[in-house]
Amino acid sequence: MINVILAAQRSFGRAVLESIAARNDVRVVAVYCPPADRVADAARRIGAPVRHDELRSTTMPSGCDLLIAAHSHLFVSAAVRNRLRIGAIGYHPSLLPIHRGRDAVKWTIRQRDRVAGGSVYWLTDNIDAGPIAAQEHCVVAPDDTASTLWRDKLFPMGVRLIDRTLDDIAAGRLVMVMQDEASATWEPSLDSPPLFRPELPQLGALPPGYQVIR
Repeated sequence: MINVILAAQRSFGRAVLESIAARNDVRVVAVYCPPADRVADAARRIGAPVRHDELRSTTMPSGCDLLIAAHSHLFVSAAVRNRLRIGAIGYHPSLLPIHRGRDAVKWTIRQRDRVAGGSVYWLTDNIDAGPIAAQEHCVVAPDDTASTLWRDKLFPMGVRLIDRTLDDIAAGRLVMVMQDEASATWEPSLDSPPLFRPELPQLGALPPGYQVIR
């Protein structure tokens, strides 16, 4: 059984919660989300504890294996990651290392990319720069907007990729493909404030019984 903390919000967070809650090998031990968010209602329906406080190592639940960030802008510090047996993953709606940053989908459309994609990656102290756990691509249609690209392609892709990553973890595989920094691009957020990053970085360790695949 994989004990999971979910940091999530909005429709994507709810979809990920419903997907992982349907698995027989995952137990959701806490859901961090904004007050009045639709994720909170979904969490209460499945009996998962809901938290609205900051995600900190000193107050997080103990005995957890994995944290999943799903449309969450909480910074998961190294101090938090070190209390997780396996680590922390998040979904980014681009083919990392391309389009790092909060508005990846909007920049995909702005730059008229013909190919887009999504990446589940391991969270580190560097934003959107951790090793890749799973990745898929899709074609950007000529009439796609940021909204349609996210809703019709990248949203369901993210739910699917998180589920695939959980399959790997359940089988004892930690897929970690390092990002190519020479190919990395980053674009600034169009309308969001800088990410709040609490707690000082610390160095984590690989949990026993897991194989790293690079």
